[in-house]
Amino acid sequence: MLKKQEKLSSLSIFMPAYNEAENIATVVNEAAVAARQVARQYEIIVVNDGSRDNTAKIVSSLAKKDAHIRLISHTENKGYGAAVKSGMKGAKYDWIFFTDSDRQFRFDELPKFIAAADSADLVIGYRKKRMDPFHRVFVAQVLLKVWDYVLFGLTVRDVDCAYKLFTRKVRDSITLQTESAITVTEFLVKATARGYRIKQLPVRHYARQFGAQTGGNWRVIARAARESFRLYKELHKST
Repeated sequence: MLKKQEKLSSLSIFMPAYNEAENIATVVNEAAVAARQVARQYEIIVVNDGSRDNTAKIVSSLAKKDAHIRLISHTENKGYGAAVKSGMKGAKYDWIFFTDSDRQFRFDELPKFIAAADSADLVIGYRKKRMDPFHRVFVAQVLLKVWDYVLFGLTVRDVDCAYKLFTRKVRDSITLQTESAITVTEFLVKATARGYRIKQLPVRHYARQFGAQTGGNWRVIARAARESFRLYKELHKST
């Protein structure tokens, strides 16, 4: 456990990235500044999910100048869930934090998450006001909430908010089967089933300034629905 205001022994920050060339250098540099303030050892991992722009090239250039920065690349676009899985697997330090690479979140709220980790195994964010198109807000705040509760009994306020801090112990105890928009849900469902303490904190959410959103289309939602049913069957086989 942590004492208040104490730096973390070590921290891995990872972020999925798909065609984020306009954002990636800024967000990696912001992550490095934040990590130095809150952890004695740290790494910044960008999971390049088959980007077709210069995302990987930019991160590779940054990594040559700073050994704390690492690039994990998928040769093809596998989707957000696969990128999250790769980031979790690649993280090597005691604490793991992940966020998105589109700069819709800021790192200035990370210290309060670390302070809250004194009494929790996972500290997860919920957006005070979601700055996304209406259809994405509706899917996440209405359909997904109902879906997660009915299938899994999950009652967190904002399951897909990309602002989560947890221990490596939690990561190591959970095997993720899905690779879709439901993957983060699977992680939280299994963490809850194992009795890990989860604390929820509000975070600010900012409108995207550069690049294009790729989540929230109906093919992504359909795939998540299929994997939800498979996950439901898997969980009920083990009970």
